[in-house]
Amino acid sequence: MTESKPTPSAMGLRVPDFTVPATGGEFTLAAHRGKPVVLYFYPKDNTPGCTTQAQQFRDLHDEFVRVGCVVVGVSRDDLKSHQSFKAKLGLPFELISDIEGMLCRMFDVVKNKMLYGKKVLGIERSTFLIDGNGVLRQEWRSTKADGNAAAVLEAVRAL
Repeated sequence: MTESKPTPSAMGLRVPDFTVPATGGEFTLAAHRGKPVVLYFYPKDNTPGCTTQAQQFRDLHDEFVRVGCVVVGVSRDDLKSHQSFKAKLGLPFELISDIEGMLCRMFDVVKNKMLYGKKVLGIERSTFLIDGNGVLRQEWRSTKADGNAAAVLEAVRAL
């Protein structure tokens, strides 16, 4: 089955609008027009790398807000898991539940990975910077958790 919407696979393309379930209610990209949006995709709540990445985005959140940027985490975990993860870490931003994988397909972040010697499909840690006009400006694919938030913040400041 092919998607009818274009995927933002290259810089400079407009990201199609979407509405998805999130910890604060539905998240709609168009509702944030005029502000840069950072979507960071991570494999799973409450795992070491994902916790590190979330904590670093949390710790720099005031800086993202200061430059007018919205930060949102995305994984395939359900809202109950996200709400627990968010509360446990004191995350000041929303987490999107992409159980159906719509955003994962749109941003092409589901990849074959090895888990305990078996090949499984999982989210490749990736971050996307969308400008205030809804255009994809930068992406970090297969990124490390540690340091990702700081690199993204520098890119937001350079917009």
